[in-house]
Amino acid sequence: MKKPHVIIFSGYGLNTEDETKSAFESVGATADIVHINDLIAKPSLLQKAQILVMPGGFSYGDDTGSGKAYGNRLKQHLGAAIEEFLKRDTLMIGICNGFQILTNAGLVDGALLTNDSGRFSCRWVDLEVTGESPWLKDIKTLSVPIAHGEGKYYAPPSQLALLSKASQIALKYVEGETAKHFSMAANPNGSLENIAGVTSHNGRVLGLMPHPERAVRFTQLPHWTNLREEYVRGGKELPTEGPGLQIFKNAVNYFI
Repeated sequence: MKKPHVIIFSGYGLNTEDETKSAFESVGATADIVHINDLIAKPSLLQKAQILVMPGGFSYGDDTGSGKAYGNRLKQHLGAAIEEFLKRDTLMIGICNGFQILTNAGLVDGALLTNDSGRFSCRWVDLEVTGESPWLKDIKTLSVPIAHGEGKYYAPPSQLALLSKASQIALKYVEGETAKHFSMAANPNGSLENIAGVTSHNGRVLGLMPHPERAVRFTQLPHWTNLREEYVRGGKELPTEGPGLQIFKNAVNYFI
């Protein structure tokens, strides 16, 4: 059986390509990291892929606003090619800065604004799955890290109502094990309706602020040493996988 192939965008300050590539390869995909300029020069490269990834980072230094310059470049030079890609039964994901890029390119609805705190936030959050997407199949809740200064999701009330009606509000921040463990507010940035991720194209395109590629191993959990003691004392086998890995498994399984 042929493995699904992933193209991970790079260039101009995106910086989580390697973690993302490793996550996909660990669950059975093949993956290439490709500079956006190479894809602009040869958009036919997209025909090779079943999955496109816009990873996290600080594209163009966030100088004109997070994801704006990269999103405009994507829309102007590859917008038509990506729409052709999405006409096939394919998947696409934007993570953190990648989510910001997708909103600015018009591939998902809404916008990401400056955190209510006015500060960069780097911590773990708890999420609840609230929408339908192949990326989130059989996941109800998960804990993953965030690292952003402009993660407050915003959309006009009318647009929020449409997103909710179409089950396109994919993820919400909730008070779960991680937030309780560290006495942190569930919503880290002031997102409207606690939104952490949304979808488009019948759930096949997912944009989310948290970083699942940084939660693929049990030992990446912030309280894994405490959990280890609980497992050992309870005579249970120690897990090896982290909660974020299922997102990558779901993407690969979609094509099997």
